[in-house]
Amino acid sequence: MDGVSQPPLRRAPVQRRSADRLARILDACAELLDTCGYEELSTRDVAVRAGVPIGSVYRFFGNKRALVGALGHRNLDRYAERVAGRLVPLPAGDWRGVLDVMLDEYLAMKRTVPGFALIDFGAQVPVGGPAAGPNEEVADRLVRLLAAHQGREPDAGLRRAVLVAVEAADALLQLAFRMGESGDEGIVGETRRLLRAYLADVLDDA
Repeated sequence: MDGVSQPPLRRAPVQRRSADRLARILDACAELLDTCGYEELSTRDVAVRAGVPIGSVYRFFGNKRALVGALGHRNLDRYAERVAGRLVPLPAGDWRGVLDVMLDEYLAMKRTVPGFALIDFGAQVPVGGPAAGPNEEVADRLVRLLAAHQGREPDAGLRRAVLVAVEAADALLQLAFRMGESGDEGIVGETRRLLRAYLADVLDDA
């Protein structure tokens, strides 16, 4: 789909066999994050879990930070694909429906996708990051999807509003999942209400 991100790979896979090996490595990384966390994660354990030589991991990644970063990129691509698929039947102009889809798909991945509870799109990895972090990538992807659905240009004002909404949702949903393993429904509901009220000023007049 348009806007698929490029993960931080040392070498991009060319053949199907290499792409399958990369997918197994990322799957193993995600599963291990759920069992041991980021600090205890090692590239050697990932290689063992994936059933590949350690050299195969280093063929693609210089260290575990790059490995986890690539997992975050893959999560974002899959999230955007899931959102885009669910937007197709929604009537044009139904931005509240779009918002619900975006929130609901995030919550579904948070609850079911291996490694996502810790990493999501990379924002929660405790290793620092550039100023233009994962939330900006998320906002860029979502503003394109929203603008296309609404039939409007993804201008600076819309991008700013979506970025603010993403940052606010990130903070509030972190709170929701601190309050409950599956996300406190009360906090999730308040997050939805807050985002609808904020975005109404931007999108109801569009």
